[in-house]
Amino acid sequence: MTHAMRRATELALDEKTVTALRAVLRPTADEVVRAIIAEVPSYANALSGRMGSTIRRAVRTALGHYLDLAGGTGGGGDASDAAYELGRGEVRDGRSMDALLSAYRVGARVAWRGLAAGAVPAGLPAAEVAKFAELTFAYIDELSAASAAGHADELAARGLAHERHLEQLARDLLAGASTEVLLASAGRAGWQPPVTLTVVLLPAFQARPAYRLLDPGTLVLDDLPDSMGVLLVPDADRSHLLRQLIGRNAVVGPARPWMRACASYERAVRARSLSADIRDTEEHLASLVLSADPDAYADLRARVLAPLLELPTTSARRLEETLRAWLLHHGRREEVAAALFVHPQTVRYRMGQLRDLFPDLGSPQRVLELTLAVGLPMAPD
Repeated sequence: MTHAMRRATELALDEKTVTALRAVLRPTADEVVRAIIAEVPSYANALSGRMGSTIRRAVRTALGHYLDLAGGTGGGGDASDAAYELGRGEVRDGRSMDALLSAYRVGARVAWRGLAAGAVPAGLPAAEVAKFAELTFAYIDELSAASAAGHADELAARGLAHERHLEQLARDLLAGASTEVLLASAGRAGWQPPVTLTVVLLPAFQARPAYRLLDPGTLVLDDLPDSMGVLLVPDADRSHLLRQLIGRNAVVGPARPWMRACASYERAVRARSLSADIRDTEEHLASLVLSADPDAYADLRARVLAPLLELPTTSARRLEETLRAWLLHHGRREEVAAALFVHPQTVRYRMGQLRDLFPDLGSPQRVLELTLAVGLPMAPD
């Protein structure tokens, strides 16, 4: 039994008093609406026209249920259901619960004044007036609580639906969905597309904490395979973003037009597979290019470096290191020797061997192929 119902059983207005109260119900309801319009700014325009008529009917209905309760013929359940839906409607109309609670307070005061003015002349004993007041305010409290519950439930439902729409948008972006799909997905999520998106790949448990530090328009997923999470950061200042991610095991992909965020994601994934030490993919473009097609790179090395395969493994590795240093330092012997920690004469000797193995070492095409072939160190046995 609710608090209001308990108060009603203690009061139980007689039929004469209830009839007198029903006679003042309509003018009291109208006075409640006028007072709300005057005292609660959020409803100054909301209660005009058709909406005003709807609210007036709702107030009269609530007061009617109240009189049923006071007369011992009703339980007030319908009124609570209506109050719950009213709270949900406030969310749809973009108003906070504060405005509705203010309206309830104003309504309670004005309703009590109007109903008391009808009850006392009808012969309500003075001893019962206090109980009547208690019932009035208990009833309004229960309607307020029902509306608050409706408001909270609607907010929760909308928040969950919004979060799901944002997550679906993130999945569509990572999957490289079509323009039509992405525009529709962004529209459902109420997400304003930026110019670019930068993907951040990091462990799932770090995704949400990092997300709270970033632009509010950032999209987040924390349920990717291998316990990974991803952030899609709009129009990021790269240096600032990297600083924000210090201390996290994050890989930052390149900025790409928002509809091509999948390209940023794919590069971040490839960088992570290449090395656990990569944070900024822009600092490792050469390695990423050379590792983009492992089979092609292996074929290139096998063909271009075939002459080295005829040598003992130790000699082949030594000559490959020399060749790499010679290419990187453009043949400057002193710099090559310093890089390899050997004497310049040793460099001269080894380069003589390499020229015997690669007679066309001076050819631009051969230099290009060799540069690519030795771009990454030979994997150890």
